[in-house]
Amino acid sequence: MPPAAPTPTPFRLHVDDAVLADLRERLARTRWPDQTPGEPWAHGSDLAYVQGLCDHWRTGFDWRAQEAALNAFHQYTVPLAGIDLHFIHEPGRGPAPLPLLLSHGWPGSVFEFRRLIPMLTDPARFGADPADAFTVVAPSLPGYTLSFRPGQPRFGVEEMADAFAALMTGVLGYPRFAAQGGDWGSFITTRLGYAHAEKLVGIHLNLLAVQRDPRLLTDPTPEVRRFVEELQRFLKEETGYQAIQGTKPQTLAFAMTDSPAGLAAWIVEKFRSWTDNNGDPAQAVPRDEMLANITLYWATGAIGSSFWPYFARAHRPWPVPPGQTVNVPMGYAQFPREILRPPRAVAQHLYTDIRRWTEHPRGGHFAALEQPEVLAHEIREFFRPLRTAR
Repeated sequence: MPPAAPTPTPFRLHVDDAVLADLRERLARTRWPDQTPGEPWAHGSDLAYVQGLCDHWRTGFDWRAQEAALNAFHQYTVPLAGIDLHFIHEPGRGPAPLPLLLSHGWPGSVFEFRRLIPMLTDPARFGADPADAFTVVAPSLPGYTLSFRPGQPRFGVEEMADAFAALMTGVLGYPRFAAQGGDWGSFITTRLGYAHAEKLVGIHLNLLAVQRDPRLLTDPTPEVRRFVEELQRFLKEETGYQAIQGTKPQTLAFAMTDSPAGLAAWIVEKFRSWTDNNGDPAQAVPRDEMLANITLYWATGAIGSSFWPYFARAHRPWPVPPGQTVNVPMGYAQFPREILRPPRAVAQHLYTDIRRWTEHPRGGHFAALEQPEVLAHEIREFFRPLRTAR
């Protein structure tokens, strides 16, 4: 007989008072750099903005309120693939909830899904059809925040996808399930659609995990030309974080683990660069929601291990082997301030069964934080005709 599946243990988040006191003391002792010449944010995080953010973090931010909001969900840990994997498992309210795996990315956490999850589990509460209800499973990525302990094995996209498939089918007993993701979550979800296709009803993405392809430069359409220019600009100006996190992640981890101001500056720059805002990231993501995410990284000491998927990605083949495709039904929601926006003609080289493709007028990379109502609607619409395939 095969070994019995591990049993999840209920989990409730509580950060010790001493950790929060130490955080405030460190913030009060921050040694600030000077501001570079030129426009604010032109060379990275703006000094005045980070100082204001850290002052609020130290004197005005209510961590306990954020902690209570996360604890409103059903949470568990389970020993799986050599780590203690944390996950939210929130039952759906409807006649036949569809199991849905939600995967976040970097520098994110399950806090991203706080407003999205109720819209998916209880659609009637938000004016939608209860027949569209999902039972949501939202793991903390291995090595990220609540799925991290010092010294544990490091996971790349492939190992994360395998662990999540085992969680859904072996631990929770869902033989087939839906999956959705953005950022690394989109890579994990894509890998699931390739390596565990028989378990998937379909996949929905809000970022496309496509590889750079020299064929793009052969007689490109205007849409493809726009994407190539966008890609070249991104590679030139916006990939410094990938280079260090993908080559020497341990060196960076010393600074980020020791300095909360440094951690905040590193992460808030991404909230500004990758969201749909007018120069202030709080226009897209409320300041306390940004700080809830940053505090979770700080309290768990997980920022160094969260870099590992970049190292794995830089030193491994692409998660879908060359010449292979993802053949499960796929849906995609595009937001205008996403990091990259490959056109459908590029995406269909990898995803052979694109069932839904929508482009929205507002929003960016952190769709679950910026546009949760829109993302919930897209997920419900895409999976509705696939529910009978369970």
